[in-house]
Amino acid sequence: MRLLPFAATILLAFISLQAAAFEKTARYRNLKVEMVSDKPLTPGTNRLKLKVLKGGMPLDDAKVALKIFMPAMPGMPYMESKTVAKPLGDGLYEATFNTAMGGTWQVYIFVTTKAGKKYRIKTSLNL
Repeated sequence: MRLLPFAATILLAFISLQAAAFEKTARYRNLKVEMVSDKPLTPGTNRLKLKVLKGGMPLDDAKVALKIFMPAMPGMPYMESKTVAKPLGDGLYEATFNTAMGGTWQVYIFVTTKAGKKYRIKTSLNL
């Protein structure tokens, strides 16, 4: 009987290790984008998986692009990374992008449906 609490603790620890290092949800009207990364976002190359849902249903056959940018500040130029996400099926897309430094980066997610409807979702990432 003493083994059961120990086994439950080990199982819970294992499950928590499998959790994503970064998760964020962005919305615009009936469109929702869930962003997940297995690793913490850092300066340099990052990979995000995006789950695109329209009206709660996975949105397949869409074109998904990201613009990640940091506005110019005194003594620092405008910085930008653009990428087109690769469709993985079932409303899931994968995008790889580069950031030059830590800080708050603005993100525009552009989604164009198969029917031609265009959406722009605004959010931010902290590195």
